[in-house]
Amino acid sequence: MAIVNTKRNISYPTDCTFSVEDWTVLAKYWYPVARSEEVTDKPLAVKLLDVELVAYRANGKPVVARDLCIHRGTPLSMGWVENDNIVCPYHGFSYASDGQCVSIPAHPEAKISPRLCLTVFPTVERYGLVWTTLTGEEEKVPPFPAWKDPDYISFIAPVIDINGSAGRQVEGFLDVAHFAWVHTDTFADRNNAFVPSYKVTRTDDGLHTDYLSSVSNYPKGMEDPSPADFKWLREYDIYPPLAARLVVHFPDDKLLWILNAVSPISARKTRLFCPIAQNFDKNLSIEDACAFNLKIFNEDKEMVENQKPEELPLDLMAEAHIMADKTSIAYRKLLKEMGLGKHYTS
Repeated sequence: MAIVNTKRNISYPTDCTFSVEDWTVLAKYWYPVARSEEVTDKPLAVKLLDVELVAYRANGKPVVARDLCIHRGTPLSMGWVENDNIVCPYHGFSYASDGQCVSIPAHPEAKISPRLCLTVFPTVERYGLVWTTLTGEEEKVPPFPAWKDPDYISFIAPVIDINGSAGRQVEGFLDVAHFAWVHTDTFADRNNAFVPSYKVTRTDDGLHTDYLSSVSNYPKGMEDPSPADFKWLREYDIYPPLAARLVVHFPDDKLLWILNAVSPISARKTRLFCPIAQNFDKNLSIEDACAFNLKIFNEDKEMVENQKPEELPLDLMAEAHIMADKTSIAYRKLLKEMGLGKHYTS
């Protein structure tokens, strides 16, 4: 159940790096802001869509609020949690998990105005992550059922920061033509660059693509036990604006689930969270798996940080396209339909 404060008062941030139109659309959706294990009784400063936030636990549940004491504007992330209330380090104001001020040490007997209340955002924990939304209400977190399935082993890959746009990062995750060129050190082969035809379909949630090819998903240097004629199915599901899920089908009904869940810190800074689950090799070294995925992330990161324009152009005439770009094209069209700008700045 999400923690919701109906007194939320959030508007377009000062010095925002997004256009007003884009920020207004993006603020309605849910994004991860931290790993669950990071959110403790020690306040954590995070940022989402140029809004400074503080995350902490009260009564064992995560709370996300504006990182701002409304008395004199001090970041609450500088403070601490005491008796499940967050305490401002400047004057000791104490706030409950619903945002209401419950203590003013300078005037302990004074009646506290209900207007003395923090802005608290809806918050849920899913897949080892804490998610929130700035202006949305109903929980809309991408589905990832493999996370709690007892037949799977689950872990969160290393979290990385990308000095590039979230839109470019998501599109890169969906791009099947770059495997042979960007990921040659991890799993792909430049002698196998051909992209077979595939189909993109609309779903109730966004987009779906089934991509069938001969590109193996086993790491370089590891024995590939798959038959020589085996075709690898990669199922992509896009949950706009900024989440996508990949299910890779290995031989013998082995499945690898990957959730690409990005947090748009600002227009050109993106934090990537990536829960992963698989129903095979359950005794694998999580450390080795994390190192492998981090290498892939960094290969993609180099591309995203150097793309021009930095924004993801939603005007399809702005960049050239090939047949392999079907998913990218459908994704850009969908973002434009959602009301994002011609030059999407996230």
